[in-house]
Amino acid sequence: MVGIRYPRPLETGGTVAVPAPSSGVPEALHERLDAGVAALVARGLRVEVGDLARRGGLVSGTAAERAAELTAAMTRPDVRAVLPPWGGDLAIDLVDLLDWEALAVDPSWLVGWSDLSTLMLPLTVLTGVATLHGANLMDEPWELPREFTHWTDVAAACEGAVVDQAAAPRRREREWGPWADEPLGRDAAYTAPTRWQALDGAEEVRVEGRLIGGCLETVALLAGSPAGDVDGFARRHAPEGTLVYLEAAQADAVSVARLLRSLRLAGWFRRANGVLVGRTTAPDVAGSTQRDAVERVLGDLGVPVLLDVDAGHVPPQLPLVNGALAEVTLSGGAGRIVQRLVP
Repeated sequence: MVGIRYPRPLETGGTVAVPAPSSGVPEALHERLDAGVAALVARGLRVEVGDLARRGGLVSGTAAERAAELTAAMTRPDVRAVLPPWGGDLAIDLVDLLDWEALAVDPSWLVGWSDLSTLMLPLTVLTGVATLHGANLMDEPWELPREFTHWTDVAAACEGAVVDQAAAPRRREREWGPWADEPLGRDAAYTAPTRWQALDGAEEVRVEGRLIGGCLETVALLAGSPAGDVDGFARRHAPEGTLVYLEAAQADAVSVARLLRSLRLAGWFRRANGVLVGRTTAPDVAGSTQRDAVERVLGDLGVPVLLDVDAGHVPPQLPLVNGALAEVTLSGGAGRIVQRLVP
């Protein structure tokens, strides 16, 4: 059994690198990207935006270019956090190009969500290095709920630290529109009431385990490969058992059921003490809601399954550390997650 390794803390004045291992940012949204950089600079950090980050299109460059840029950022001794602008669709191109052990020698915090899960999960699964789910550079301009801890504060924490967060009382409900019209303050950005729910209707839930997960549509593509061997990760690094968290971006209810079933067949839930399912606005289908899809596949696991957790494509997103030992509670409708950055 091998303990989880945490990157060295991100200190004031530290460098955050911004490569684009999946998609870059089209020119029409460079103002938003620059606002994200400014927000981090205001927190006392240095930010270096890579050449690929300002390229639009399906991908920011060839697979080789993207792998090289990410590797350079992750292995620079002065870089303590690597924060891509956002996700995309084809980060999977890099999985067999990256030298995962080299990235783990003196690791930086790899931070992201959505398609970045395709790279963060393998780094944790293959090497035992913690990664940080729940923020992209393009998210920086928005104010987080008071109940959350900013990712930079999580990344600044030393090994052994405790990160205590409560569920968000409200979520985003407005459609995405022009950047100039976006409300950035928390009270204007998150307006619809939200709360975590237990799949079985339980009012009181307490569950503990090592966090591992990401975007369902992308991480499910890794199942059956070494990069997606979550059962092996649990055997090597999580004697306490795991807490698997997953969130659907756009997959309809039938696709969600299929993807969850594939993960179950691959052993992802074999050593799970619980499952956290992120909030989604992905579509239902005739005969099945998104909740039905989860119940169809996970309803008989015999462990707590929580729905509408603050993770994924309906902001706001909690910072979740892959590899951290977490305690999740639901009591009287109030959700809470306490993460311990312990080996």
